[in-house]
Amino acid sequence: MGTISKRPRKDGTVAYMAQIVVKRDGKTVHRENRTFDRRPAAAAWLKAREAELAEPGALSGLSAKPRAATLSDAIDRYVSESRKEIGKTKAQVLDSIKRESVADIACDRITSVDIVDFAKGLSARMKPQTVANYLSHLAAVFSIARPAWGYDLDKKAMDDAMAVTRRLGLASKSEERDRRPTLEELDKLMAHFVKRKAYRQSSTPMAPITAFAIFSTRRQEEITRILWSDLDADGSRVLVRDMKHPGDKKGNHVWTELPPEALRVIRAMPKVADEIFPYGTDAISAAFTRSCQLLEIENLHFHDLRHDGVSRLFEMGRGIPQVAAVSGHRAWASLKRYTHLRQTGDKYADWRWLDEIAPTSTGAAVAPT
Repeated sequence: MGTISKRPRKDGTVAYMAQIVVKRDGKTVHRENRTFDRRPAAAAWLKAREAELAEPGALSGLSAKPRAATLSDAIDRYVSESRKEIGKTKAQVLDSIKRESVADIACDRITSVDIVDFAKGLSARMKPQTVANYLSHLAAVFSIARPAWGYDLDKKAMDDAMAVTRRLGLASKSEERDRRPTLEELDKLMAHFVKRKAYRQSSTPMAPITAFAIFSTRRQEEITRILWSDLDADGSRVLVRDMKHPGDKKGNHVWTELPPEALRVIRAMPKVADEIFPYGTDAISAAFTRSCQLLEIENLHFHDLRHDGVSRLFEMGRGIPQVAAVSGHRAWASLKRYTHLRQTGDKYADWRWLDEIAPTSTGAAVAPT
């Protein structure tokens, strides 16, 4: 009936949470927990409390009294009733939170202290940026639980906790990466990709995917979702479906400009499916990561290709509006980090790999729009 779980703290010490769950006919009728600094103390409380609850009549009132809704209940309802599709990452985070002790606390008892303690536990095994993501997804539940379902979750407690965790350094925004691949590194990668494709035809065509990621500035997931029917070749543009956006990604379809090099890569792709690049994101990510490790290219991520592509456009002399038309940035403020770049010309002028993977004489057909 009772369990003891070990919880790491920020200062390196650990706490022990003793939890009791009483079920009747497969349904939970009572749940309570207490946290102790020492395991023997937690075990002693657990033993004594279990004995109390085992007494005749101890649970008679509990079975008649409705169980107070917990944070876990609120999360379940949020997931089940949301008409908007919840992203894979958000769903995984919320499911993970349900396994934390904070999820067992009744909604009307959760305070900012509980949320900060939860963040401290996360920070012992996660980076501040990841902790911030967890709190952000949890905040979405807090924002609607009371007005939508009457669950007494205090939104102000959540806001206070998020402010405290930022001040304490437990949570922080994601750091902006400035890593760009060098032409020498790309030469190694492209040569490896081309050689591998020639050796194993069934492998993911990483050479054109890598080139397209740079020239189109598209994210990995966006690349794999582009359909032939989304291409407007005459207008040199493509419809990017479910473009990433802080407010709402699902249904955020945006037309973006295709630089000539990106369109050239598309024209060289064979039409074998509805998608122009019919490959899984996991396969692309794994192939890119393994290749970097094999070639001893350090600290290069696939997403860095987008950063390199955006930087290239600024170095070619394009202004923020012209770059945003390609990248799809809604808020031009997000592009201000690039304004320090000086016009230096096209890094990829006469890049031999473009001729290798997308020769201008290609006869590949582009699907009608």
